[in-house]
Amino acid sequence: MTMMTNPLTSKRPETLGVHEGKLASCPSTANCVCSQADDRAHYIEPLDPGNRTKRELMARLQTALAGCEEAEIITATDDYLHAECHSTFLGFVDDLEFLWSEEEGVCHVRSASRLGITDLGKNRARVEKLRMLLEGWGFCE
Repeated sequence: MTMMTNPLTSKRPETLGVHEGKLASCPSTANCVCSQADDRAHYIEPLDPGNRTKRELMARLQTALAGCEEAEIITATDDYLHAECHSTFLGFVDDLEFLWSEEEGVCHVRSASRLGITDLGKNRARVEKLRMLLEGWGFCE
C-alpha cells in the first residue's frame, strides 16, 4: 500500500531532538505524550530496560520500528532515536522520539502529532504498544 504525503504534516518541527538534556515539551493540545511532561494529561511512563543495557534497549526499539510499516527511522544514535509514523489513510505524520537518560537509567519517550488538537489517544496507544512488545522481549520488567 502506498502512503500518501500530506503537505500540511510533512515538514519536520524544529523543536524535535534533545534540548538541554530533554525532549521537547508537549503543546497544550491533546495530541502528545512525553515521559518528561510535568502535567498528568501528557505524562507517560519512561521505558525501563529492566536488567538489559541501554544498547540492547535502543537496538530493540530500532528492530520494533523497522518492523512497523508506518514507521520510518530518521535519526538513530547511541542515546537518541527519532522516527516518523505515517498514517496510511490521510498521510498524517506523528513524531516518535526516545532519549536514554544515563542518570535515571531509563529511556524517555515522546510521541506527538504534527497537526490537530487531538489524536484520539493514538500517541499514547503507540507508546504502550511498544512497551508491551518490549515486555514480551524481556524488557520493561
